[in-house]
Amino acid sequence: MADTKVFIVDDSAVVRQVLTGLLDSLPGIKVIGAAPDPLFALPRMEKEWPDVIVLDIEMPRMDGITFLKKLMLERPTPVVICSTLTAKGAEVTMQAMSAGAVDIITKPTVNLKGFLQDSKTLLADAIKGAAHARLKKTVSPLVKPPLDNAPKLNADVMLAPSHSTAMAETTDRVVAIGTSTGGTQALEYVLTRLPRTTPGIVVVQHMPEAFTAAFAKRLDSLCQITVKEAEQNDRVIPGLALIAPGGKHMLLRRSGAQYRVEIKDGPLVTRHRPSVDVLFRSTAQAAGKNALGIIMTGMGDDGAHGLKELHDTGALTVAQDEASCVVYGMPKEAVKLGGTDGELSLSAIPNLIIQSPSRTKFLKG
Repeated sequence: MADTKVFIVDDSAVVRQVLTGLLDSLPGIKVIGAAPDPLFALPRMEKEWPDVIVLDIEMPRMDGITFLKKLMLERPTPVVICSTLTAKGAEVTMQAMSAGAVDIITKPTVNLKGFLQDSKTLLADAIKGAAHARLKKTVSPLVKPPLDNAPKLNADVMLAPSHSTAMAETTDRVVAIGTSTGGTQALEYVLTRLPRTTPGIVVVQHMPEAFTAAFAKRLDSLCQITVKEAEQNDRVIPGLALIAPGGKHMLLRRSGAQYRVEIKDGPLVTRHRPSVDVLFRSTAQAAGKNALGIIMTGMGDDGAHGLKELHDTGALTVAQDEASCVVYGMPKEAVKLGGTDGELSLSAIPNLIIQSPSRTKFLKG
């Protein structure tokens, strides 16, 4: 199998040097060039076009967002944003994700060289994931979470498995959504099509810490429903979507007749924090057959086991279909485990959420 060809565009000579050395040391990845800004990069890339571009945002002559928009209009290519982790940087980076970037690598403002050297797994995962993304012109923005070399733990480390049905079926619905690579634009598509009467929604989108607040704020400005980064004990109510904060797990809890979220520290689960498996398992325990579980575009298998647990309570569970996924990884694993009642295109998911039917009604068609 041919190596993934990478081109680095960053105005920092240190970043270019360190990234080139690190990426060239990873199996299956080859850096074919580096440049300090897009105007230097373009003529060099025309000679040998890369499979993935690692792109900075703030650069002289042409900024990364302008270049990204031009790229997605003329020659869609998977782009991994390499951005400084600041509140201002998060907002700008979300603009890049909206413009079509596939993933984020967060770089600190201090000890940059040490950070990059310690992040081989993160870098390899981001670039290999981006290389598998299916892009269309002016479409396709996504995010994957940072990974590390920690053991691949499951949801047992956050909450014990439940072997009983959560509760009797009622008309009080809650919608749980899990997504990763490709999820930022997929979620924007879905949530902007929902009315204020939509059942309460809880979402895990794999995204680094400090980016989820900007992501939620942006969605809130576009949607009829309210979208916010979840906080401890937030109620899950109709017309509200809660986005799990980056770097924290989010669990659904039931208190009397109300659903609330619990925000918890904890280890990576299936190498993610927040983890879709944790959200889905907690939803199985708190809501059972009163939930609608949806797993959408993303790499890996986070959420597949949790969705199966939710499915086993009698809840309706669906996966985004392969044709509309940027990366058909998480949905594929959920389908393989037998944890879904069907697959739907991205365009069909908003209507499903609006109706939020029971499994019986859905299967009867």
